[in-house]
Amino acid sequence: MPEQTIEDSQKHLFLNSAIGFLGVLLIILLFALGSRFLHPRVVAERSSVDPALVSEVIQLEVLNGCGIPGIATRFTDTLRSYGFDVVETGNFDHFNVTTSFVISRSGQLENAKRVAKAIGIAEDQILIESSPDFYLDVTLIIGSDYDTLNL
Repeated sequence: MPEQTIEDSQKHLFLNSAIGFLGVLLIILLFALGSRFLHPRVVAERSSVDPALVSEVIQLEVLNGCGIPGIATRFTDTLRSYGFDVVETGNFDHFNVTTSFVISRSGQLENAKRVAKAIGIAEDQILIESSPDFYLDVTLIIGSDYDTLNL
């Protein structure tokens, strides 16, 4: 039997370490896959959502137009509980908005009507400002009448 050299021992050590590492990685991946089948994801039911409000994903932004700190976040939580996808919140360009309104950005007025209905805004408070540059469907501007809306 030929004697192993130090160089051969190092090669075997490296190969054995690599095989051991890949074996551990394989066990982790198999465990993750198995747990996926044993414990499938639970989809939360939308509470108190009128199916007529949301039938497709409607992406919107909520802007604070009244200056009340945190008001956009409060409405974001409500809209998300209704199933809307709020992708952005922030401040409107001024805080003098007295009556809340909705802007249809994608040109699909039906999406803006669904958001307005969910929040309690009259359809005459929906504006259309569509452009191919907008990545959102709807913008909601919260005015100082926020306490009369569905929150």
